[in-house]
Amino acid sequence: MRTLVVVSNPKDWPFSIPGVEVVGAKKYLTESEHLEGHTTKVFNLCRSYRYQSMGYYVSLLAAARGHRPVPSISTIQDMKAAEIVRIRSDDLADLVEKSLGHIVSDAFVLSIYFGRNIARRYDRLCARLFGIFHAPLVRAHFARVGRNSEWELQRVAPISAGEIPTHHHEFVVKAATEYFASRRWNPSRSNTAPYDLAILFDENDPEPPSCERAIKRFMKAARALGMEPSIVDRDEYARLGEYDALFIRETTNVNHHTYRFARRAQAEGLVVVDDPESIVRCTNKIYLAELMLRHDIRIPKTLVVQRDGVERIIPELGLPCVLKQPDSAFSQGVVKVETEAALYDESERLLSKSELIVAQQYMPTTFDWRIGVFDGQPLWACRYYMAGGHWQIIQHKGGQQRSGRVESLRLEDVPRQVVRMAVRAADLIGDGLYGVDLKQSGRGVYLVEVNDNPSLDFGYEDGALGDELYTRVMKVFAKRLDALHAPRPR
Repeated sequence: MRTLVVVSNPKDWPFSIPGVEVVGAKKYLTESEHLEGHTTKVFNLCRSYRYQSMGYYVSLLAAARGHRPVPSISTIQDMKAAEIVRIRSDDLADLVEKSLGHIVSDAFVLSIYFGRNIARRYDRLCARLFGIFHAPLVRAHFARVGRNSEWELQRVAPISAGEIPTHHHEFVVKAATEYFASRRWNPSRSNTAPYDLAILFDENDPEPPSCERAIKRFMKAARALGMEPSIVDRDEYARLGEYDALFIRETTNVNHHTYRFARRAQAEGLVVVDDPESIVRCTNKIYLAELMLRHDIRIPKTLVVQRDGVERIIPELGLPCVLKQPDSAFSQGVVKVETEAALYDESERLLSKSELIVAQQYMPTTFDWRIGVFDGQPLWACRYYMAGGHWQIIQHKGGQQRSGRVESLRLEDVPRQVVRMAVRAADLIGDGLYGVDLKQSGRGVYLVEVNDNPSLDFGYEDGALGDELYTRVMKVFAKRLDALHAPRPR
């Protein structure tokens, strides 16, 4: 990978960094040798990133050329947006207080050189800020605010080379050299993979959609198909522009960092799964119910209920019935009620969190079908059996979780009407990766829901296909990346 450092004026650049080519902004923007090159990484160290300045256009046009600009336009805009900076300050509150607690003044400026400061005591804070505002040379400005005089991040701004104190120069060269030499910023340095894939994964997630063994198999499949995968965490939001694709393997929700990652990746032009539209659509059961009814896809009899409509439930659905919080997941926020008293108690509890809830006919079955669909094609099939003595696949009790067994099948062994309904329902959501849940009762097939971010776990969903399941998923990424980066006809 070619590494360019683009500066306002090369004559003013005092550093010599091994393996790095220094280019003036004007030359980068106008000369043909810099117009193409997918494997070019551009570090924009111009004096200013203000709107329509040279620095602004370096990052903007680097993205248009398929280069990897740092900072990206999204990061530049985030640094200028006071509201974004304030939100990030809230996220960092504990670390900021711990890092700056020894300072007696009411203001503090932290210089961050490739994620580091000359004082090691600020390493953790610098690393977090570098992950959020991914720009090579920046200053973070803090001030004490409020009754409790708590530290708050007030603004983040780039540092020009001329603003760096002379006695910091040696440290800046060292930090930059180590950064460029590390595998972390450029996972492809040791191989020839044309694409970089970020996998958002939290090893501490109690209910991850994929376990570590499954993640390793995704990574193996990705490498075999010409992608170099890297695991990223929530602090690496601003670094998404360094990658070509994002695969979210954390449980998604709209009010969550996973949704922000999806939005950012889409804005940066990455291939992203799950895409933000799929997250919005799949994580709300009211949307799904309305969508499926409108398109004549059979679902258990369903009511969308407001606070003054609870009395409709028994006459129209009978008891027992099922109440669902609109954004429930992993069988949580879903309750079966068997008496009128329980109905009103649970309705009140759920309606305290949402203006609308879902009430649904109770349809007992020994298992639910799960058909995995990606890019409009069925990829895998499972039977999810109910937890022993319970009416759901997963039983949550006393802080513990118990699941029914999972039986993985070949698609050809699944009733054709089940697969057809699954694909049809998924197509209404988009072309992403979905787990479509269905019930089979008598001769009828009923859609339960369409899940974004479906479980793909070692020893469960891969039972029938083995490693081929991971390969099938990664093939879609490879196909989309090839299409995205294919030369345009002249």
